[in-house]
Amino acid sequence: LGADHPDTLALVNSLALLLKTLGCLLEAEPLLRRSLQAKERTLGWQHPDTVLSVSNLASVLHSLGRDLEAEPLDFWMLEANICRAEDRF
Repeated sequence: LGADHPDTLALVNSLALLLKTLGCLLEAEPLLRRSLQAKERTLGWQHPDTVLSVSNLASVLHSLGRDLEAEPLDFWMLEANICRAEDRF
């Protein structure tokens, strides 16, 4: 399927979330970064799947106590959701 195929990215994201659930946050982080980078490149920064990946990475970073690193991702989610809402009206 390829590294950037949506199904591959979904599996990478699912594996990362499983690792997060198991408490393996440091192992989950690089997978979430990989998934996010590929989704941003292939789908765009406002796509719902990309924003979900942003949310997942931000959550892991917050759980690791790296709030300053997660903050720009929080703003990314907010901005993407505002832009999507504006497009609906």
